[in-house]
Amino acid sequence: MSTTAFLTYLATALLVIITPGLDTMLVLRHVVTGGRRGGMATSVGVSLGSLVWGTASVLGITALLTASRIGYDVLRYAGAGYLVWLGASALWKSRRPAAAIEVESSATSTWGSVRAGLLSNLLNPKVGVFYLSLLPQFLPATGNTTGWAALLIITHAGSGLLWLFGVVWLATRAKRLLARERVRRWLDRVTATVLVGLGVKLAFENH
Repeated sequence: MSTTAFLTYLATALLVIITPGLDTMLVLRHVVTGGRRGGMATSVGVSLGSLVWGTASVLGITALLTASRIGYDVLRYAGAGYLVWLGASALWKSRRPAAAIEVESSATSTWGSVRAGLLSNLLNPKVGVFYLSLLPQFLPATGNTTGWAALLIITHAGSGLLWLFGVVWLATRAKRLLARERVRRWLDRVTATVLVGLGVKLAFENH
């Protein structure tokens, strides 16, 4: 694999990573509800999901998923349902007094944030399709393709993690603003609505 091919892959992956989407919204919501720790834990969960999808693509599992309409749809509907549930529950909680929200947020474990990021990624078949469609274009025709595939997967997941950590850093820098009850409630409702919208969009997308 040439340096040019690797840099092209990196540029392509970065364009996908920095485009605002589900991962960014989910991390922002966990920063609002759980602070820097919650945001970083969610970022780790998202990156772990990318590693799982990347490994599955190398093993051919995502190829089977893409070929199977039923399997793809089952995963798609499960992911859509999970996103709608996350958003709807967040909207419901945002109606409660700020003190009650604070108590519940403080009780949220780091593992809970990691799990949210991991599940949102694993239940999104588009991530698997991304790996399946992109990786083969940058793998050498001969030689140790598995090793190169692992490098590309780690590069994408690692770059995504660094980007999300940057999002967390920026959000925590605005902590004073986000700490205001009206701003916090508004931001929580906006991110929750986006999660519901992404869930509905995922449910009605074609294969």
